[in-house]
Amino acid sequence: MNKAFLGLLQLLVLLLPPSLRDYLWAAPSHHGAGQQLQVYHPIILSAGISCPVLEAQLTDAYTPSLPRCGELKGKGWFPLWNSKQDLVDHDYVSCFEEQMSLVFDPVTNDYQNRPGVETRVPDFGSAYGFSYKDDSCPFCCNIKLRDELETLGYRDGDTLFGAPYDIRHAPPRPGHPSKVYSDYFARLKDLVQNASAKNGNKPVIFIGHSFGGKLILDFVNSTPLPWRKQFIKHLVLLSPTPSTGFMEVVTNLASGPSCIHFDAAPHLALRTMWWSFASSLLSLPSQTVFAHDPLIVTKHKNYSAYDYPDFLAAVGFNMEGMLPSTKLALPTNLSVEAPMVPTTYLSSVGIQTIKQVVFWDGDFDVYPENVFGDGDGVVNWNSVLAFVNELKKQHSSENILFKFIKIPNVTHSEIAIQDNSLKIIMAEILEANS
Repeated sequence: MNKAFLGLLQLLVLLLPPSLRDYLWAAPSHHGAGQQLQVYHPIILSAGISCPVLEAQLTDAYTPSLPRCGELKGKGWFPLWNSKQDLVDHDYVSCFEEQMSLVFDPVTNDYQNRPGVETRVPDFGSAYGFSYKDDSCPFCCNIKLRDELETLGYRDGDTLFGAPYDIRHAPPRPGHPSKVYSDYFARLKDLVQNASAKNGNKPVIFIGHSFGGKLILDFVNSTPLPWRKQFIKHLVLLSPTPSTGFMEVVTNLASGPSCIHFDAAPHLALRTMWWSFASSLLSLPSQTVFAHDPLIVTKHKNYSAYDYPDFLAAVGFNMEGMLPSTKLALPTNLSVEAPMVPTTYLSSVGIQTIKQVVFWDGDFDVYPENVFGDGDGVVNWNSVLAFVNELKKQHSSENILFKFIKIPNVTHSEIAIQDNSLKIIMAEILEANS
């Protein structure tokens, strides 16, 4: 490489924002290790749906289905969803299923815990409020990303924060209130304002992965536009689950949750629990994107995005205390609402992603055959493009920054773990920070 080119390259790097320039000049193997970069804006992290912790306590009103499920009654708070191995070792998986399940209250038109079960999400406000539930993925749940930010000088509770949530509930929408998420959004608004005040009234940067990215969008869109412009510097969305929908929502309903599973208990064993979650129905494949394409194939009937009530009835989606499927808010009339603040959206592509499932004999108690298309292994690429194009169109109409970055051949769960994609993410965060 000749000296003239090297000289030109150095001049071009000098034109970059200071934080991005320092990051790119750092040792490649350490992504800036040993450097203390100036921290410009506070950051709030949100991770995927398998990452928040849930604690519970059991009151006298709790009637366990098995004697061992009531052994912790009256003994205070305990970790209900924190360690898969603990649940298996203590023979507590069936108790976990019972105590995690929600019931629908027709009086309040909202979901709530079973009688005698109280729950809370610990460590709200801390970037350490997310954790993977076994040892199979030590860097999942934004842990590697958090470590990178700390290497660059961010500190938990000072310049770095987290917003863990209750994975079972869904944000409120017209006709469907959610006390849990109304309270959560109020706490998150306070967190934003306090983080800003603690850092010289600088607006915050949100970083959200997967379902955590969706919640950030829902929160931002719940706030008045003047408030957003005052308190939000930038959104960095890492493969957020789009409102345009994706097929894993369907497969979770049919075969049980992929995000909560145990070697000792197949997905199907947790299917009824999953049905009780309000969040289980979020981001069903929309009619706008998936049209009349058959999503679920059987020899007697196919189901498209227009057939969810029939599909839910076929899989047996009904239980005492649950909202009847005829009253569910299904994505028939999709509306994408852009956040209208500067946004960088990063998504991976080039990974086999389920686009259709085949239950040929109509037996939903067996695992299906899968037909694959493109995506990140979780979210279908056609849905990403439809979602991104609508966000970009709305931002462009008001001349608000919207940046879309495709990262090939990295999975949904590893976008903030794999070295190459993490380097891209860190560069975007630092550019947003300038």
